Amino acid sequence: MTAPEPTGARVRLRPEIAALPPYRQGRPAPADGFKLSSNENPFPPLAGVTAAVAASANEINRYPDATALVLRERLAERYGVTADEVLVGAGSVSLIAQFIAAAAGPGDEVVYSWRSFEAYPGLVTVAGATSVPVPNRPDHGHDLDAMAAAVTGRTGVAIVCSPNNPTGVIVTAAEFEAFMAKVPGDLLVLLDEAYIEFVDAEASVDGRALIGRYPNLVILRTFSKAYGLAGLRVGYAIGPVPILDAARSTAIPLGVTGAATAAALASLEPAAEAELLERVGVIAARRDRLRRALVAQGWPVPQAQGNFVWLPTGDATTAVAERLFDAGLVTRAFPPEGIRVSVGEEESVDTLLRILGELVPASQEGHPA
Repeated sequence: MTAPEPTGARVRLRPEIAALPPYRQGRPAPADGFKLSSNENPFPPLAGVTAAVAASANEINRYPDATALVLRERLAERYGVTADEVLVGAGSVSLIAQFIAAAAGPGDEVVYSWRSFEAYPGLVTVAGATSVPVPNRPDHGHDLDAMAAAVTGRTGVAIVCSPNNPTGVIVTAAEFEAFMAKVPGDLLVLLDEAYIEFVDAEASVDGRALIGRYPNLVILRTFSKAYGLAGLRVGYAIGPVPILDAARSTAIPLGVTGAATAAALASLEPAAEAELLERVGVIAARRDRLRRALVAQGWPVPQAQGNFVWLPTGDATTAVAERLFDAGLVTRAFPPEGIRVSVGEEESVDTLLRILGELVPASQEGHPA
């Protein structure tokens, strides 16, 4: 029996999905270069973590615990909540998708700062909702007053990212509390803290201090960055049970693997976590040193509190990114706004500063931020 001849008719797809560009991962680095495009932790995994992952391979013929209960219990103990107030997912971005799907659909709006995490617009579109991006302030931070003003009766979710990816600027605790006082109490607010462990600014908002204060707030964190588990995809949310239960209903089943759970648990062991946070301190110090050097060159780099720095290169974004790539440095370009440069290996810093020193915009020379 022969297959029917194709008729030439196209499968009907949602037009907004067909037009949606897929998430773009950073280009691989040359063999002798450095990948500074994905905010990855440059340190290799701890021996205890790789051992835990290896041991989990003995059970890959079985489905993992769908709820990651042991990990949720460990996190619940840490944050002073119940295990039901913790939700584990395949990275914090997966959880953000679940919360958006739970609270915003066709006819609803999602408010967030822009530029911020590049996945937000796509997640909103997939949910069938409408994005309401609110421009960043001139200092590249969230304009929370403008975000609060953008909230209407159609707004289903507001997302606050601190420190903001890709600009690195924090939201202060005072700013966030003022924002929460302005928005309706039935509006779901997501506080995305994927880079919170790198923050050393005392004024910064810290979701840990907000737990239990707001019935409409969910805090999101991840093991991908500070804990170096980006390749295993595991993050978590803390918030009120009814909101988390709604997000559980939107999840793809069994999204968190046994290997990811084992690695996260091993990373939370006291000795392991102490070593990991010592590495975070090294990266944060390297970040501060890099920013100071760039500012001294004349680059108007905003305050950086993640594991990356932001170069507001404007119309020169593509040209600067290509010049860095030619030097073996893969960065993340967001034309026509700027370039995010991850803080990577120490050996990458000299090359980065050398190339960027040759490319300082003429309008900025002698006028550091």
